[in-house]
Amino acid sequence: MIQQRNKTKRARGVMVFLSSVLPIASALIFIVFLAVSNWRLYQKRAELVSQFRDLEKEAVMLEKENQELQEGFFQLSDKEYLEKMAREKFSYKKPGEEVVIVLPPPVIEEVKREEKKNFWQKFLEIFQL
Repeated sequence: MIQQRNKTKRARGVMVFLSSVLPIASALIFIVFLAVSNWRLYQKRAELVSQFRDLEKEAVMLEKENQELQEGFFQLSDKEYLEKMAREKFSYKKPGEEVVIVLPPPVIEEVKREEKKNFWQKFLEIFQL
């Protein structure tokens, strides 16, 4: 009989313990789950905000490029602009005009002067200030 009372007391003690600890443990587990979920959502949001800013910058750049291309398109339709570009790039001329091409001075003379110097002249040039 005493053993049976001890068993029932133990069973009641275990039941009281489980009934008080189990809800607390469940609540803690639930809170941890919510915290982890919130952290993941925060990281995803930060990533999406960063991508949104990058896309906004790219959209602004594309708008500028589009505007420049439209301006270039309107210039290409201008007859004077086309004539100017043909003269500058392709050396076209109007009837009665002459095309003059100015060449840079030859570099060959400087190379020949350097080659004519003997060893001692080159050696002394190293030490001249």
